[in-house]
Amino acid sequence: MASVNKKKILNDPVYGFITIPSELLYDLVEHPYFQRLRRIKQLGMSEYVYPGALHTRFHHALGAMHLMGQAIQTLRGKGHAISDEECEAAQIAILLHDVGHGPFSHVLESCFLQDVPHEEVSLLLMHDLNRQFGGRLSTAIRMFEGTYERPFFHQLVSSQLDMDRMDYLNRDSFYTGVAEGTIGADRIIKMLDLVDDQLAVEAKGILSIENFLNSRRIMYWQVYLHKTSICVESMLVQVLRRARFLVHQYGADTLFASPAFRLFLENDISIVEFKTEPRYLKAFTELDDFDVWACIKLWSKHTDRVLSSICQMLLNRHLYKIIHATEPFDAALVGEIETQLRQRGITDDEMSYFLVEGQATNAAYLPSGDKINIKLKSGQVIDIADASDLPNIKALTHIVRRHYICWARNLSLPVAEVAL
Repeated sequence: MASVNKKKILNDPVYGFITIPSELLYDLVEHPYFQRLRRIKQLGMSEYVYPGALHTRFHHALGAMHLMGQAIQTLRGKGHAISDEECEAAQIAILLHDVGHGPFSHVLESCFLQDVPHEEVSLLLMHDLNRQFGGRLSTAIRMFEGTYERPFFHQLVSSQLDMDRMDYLNRDSFYTGVAEGTIGADRIIKMLDLVDDQLAVEAKGILSIENFLNSRRIMYWQVYLHKTSICVESMLVQVLRRARFLVHQYGADTLFASPAFRLFLENDISIVEFKTEPRYLKAFTELDDFDVWACIKLWSKHTDRVLSSICQMLLNRHLYKIIHATEPFDAALVGEIETQLRQRGITDDEMSYFLVEGQATNAAYLPSGDKINIKLKSGQVIDIADASDLPNIKALTHIVRRHYICWARNLSLPVAEVAL
């Protein structure tokens, strides 16, 4: 029987031809845990703003793996000893860094999980894969956790200048068409160096880092925290809230859902349940965006008018009105909107589904975390905020908050019916 060729070349629209460099990486890409990422969009609901934003976390993870290989080649070329085993482990760590994302990513985390960030789920799945692959992911897991003895590997996987950010900024700007978000990833990678096994950037790369931080700020306000994206995600959250309410109020048979999705509708799940009850982790690996969209299509015809109305609005892109401001909204404005909604037949019990308040925060660079270190010609290492002569770099270290309120301005509700 002919052996399978596991040295694959992929045509990536962002980087051109990229390779899967080892058999182990090939087997991980082929694994169902990773293949699930084909069915989870990278930007969630951003397609409602940018129709081209249809790329997946599968795309992104492969791109980050490619950049990791380039970064290690650069460091090797500057005389730093990195073994083939370390190189493969670093590429495994970045390949699997998002394997713990659920449908619509952070939306699911906020609705169904009790303080269970996707990084924790990724780590649990990596441990499970390590068991399946006979311990061959142990070094990659240590790099991912930050316990490996050479800290720059973790910095390449998760820091303020990691391969994750470099790929998603380039990839998301490409697919959305937001040209201002493009970064010079190739040049930044060529400028990488190590000082005492800590990641640094050569001084001649300062301009590229400045552009990187500015681009990240632009992408957050123009894409990730775009007011329409926030509005659509808020509507999706209300759909899931209402679905959970109906299931808890009237029983599991109230709503159609896949078995895996139903498990999360019925239960409040914390990291403890994930670690102690394998059925939750197994169900999680069966969830993707399609589970949720299939339900939204069917729920749009449900007899519960709250659930069906918001589902219909999502399907037909009849979105809530949203406004945002730098300061909290005046109570009189909120009261006026509530009055308008009551006049449209919305009851007090239904109000929270059709009127949503919140805030979005953005900080392009946080020097209190893993700093972006600049290596001067003298050998001295300083923070980018001190190395840059641009005053806006220091400004980017401040957390910016925007308050928002969105509501169903053009809602036309049917007469209230019993939910069942």
